[in-house]
Amino acid sequence: MDHSVHNKLVSFIWNIADDCLRDVYVRGKYRDVILPMVVLRRLDTLLEPTKQAVLDEVKFQKEDMNATELDDEPLKAASGQVFYNVSKWTLKSLFSTATNNQQILLANFEEYLNGYSDNVKEIIERFELFSKIRHMAGKDVLLDVLEKFVSPYINLTPNPVEDPDGNKLPALTNLGMGYVFEELIRKFNEENNEEAGEHFTPREVIELMTHLVFDPIKDDLPLTITVYDPACGSGGMLTESQNFIEEKYPASNRDIYLYGKEINDETYAICKSDMMIKGNNPENIKVGSTLSTDEFATDRFDFMLSTRHTVKAGSLIKVTLLMVKILLIQDFPFN
Repeated sequence: MDHSVHNKLVSFIWNIADDCLRDVYVRGKYRDVILPMVVLRRLDTLLEPTKQAVLDEVKFQKEDMNATELDDEPLKAASGQVFYNVSKWTLKSLFSTATNNQQILLANFEEYLNGYSDNVKEIIERFELFSKIRHMAGKDVLLDVLEKFVSPYINLTPNPVEDPDGNKLPALTNLGMGYVFEELIRKFNEENNEEAGEHFTPREVIELMTHLVFDPIKDDLPLTITVYDPACGSGGMLTESQNFIEEKYPASNRDIYLYGKEINDETYAICKSDMMIKGNNPENIKVGSTLSTDEFATDRFDFMLSTRHTVKAGSLIKVTLLMVKILLIQDFPFN
């Protein structure tokens, strides 16, 4: 995605807040609605092509197999993703069938959210999305927000499309989606007089770190690699490490597994949804403080990359920790 397209998309999403949420939320709370809706719309677009296949699988399990509980794995296979939605709704169909009755829309929207697989329901819970849509319905703006996010003039799908005027809208890759998240977070943080780096590490810093870590051992990278970030934020360090290895040192039979933990519910939800979108295992991302509880205490990782942020004397001091532990490569020069 080039910068002009990226900036246009971010600007469109940013303006949704001013167009729809003014007087409904204070400006500092706009991000609480916009970020989860961006996540939801992206997940929704990934499921649209296989919606009927999932509904057919649900019907098969209930009617032919007499199942009282749905089997996850066939539903994931039908959706082509590591998540699914068994409701009849998509965000587009919610909008296209909506009337001015916000309570009917709210009921349908809640049915849609409840149709997601458990891994997405956890993200929805962390974002407190049910309370957000109820508040918007009560203020008569839920339909307006929904209309903006399904607008044919923006493309949050992984495929190129044309808008109603015949203009081509390029596909939004997973990497592009990450840039959109980060730019929105940066803008919201600036609006709230917060440090942008509180929630994500700038890409140029991550790029430098990945060069420092992986370049010296480029000829000895194993075919199975595990990367861990104990304070993973929105997941940029993990996904950029994977992108760096795959793009700079490709190997057709290499597997890269990402692990992380994040204490902030919002950034945890963004990170976990990002793992889903990119086909990584979302169960490898945990919520909570690494210092308090370590779910990975029995695991060993090939690489650990992390940044931490410390506030001192009113200023933010970023301390970049490069901690690399090589378990599979015995001749690493720093052993």
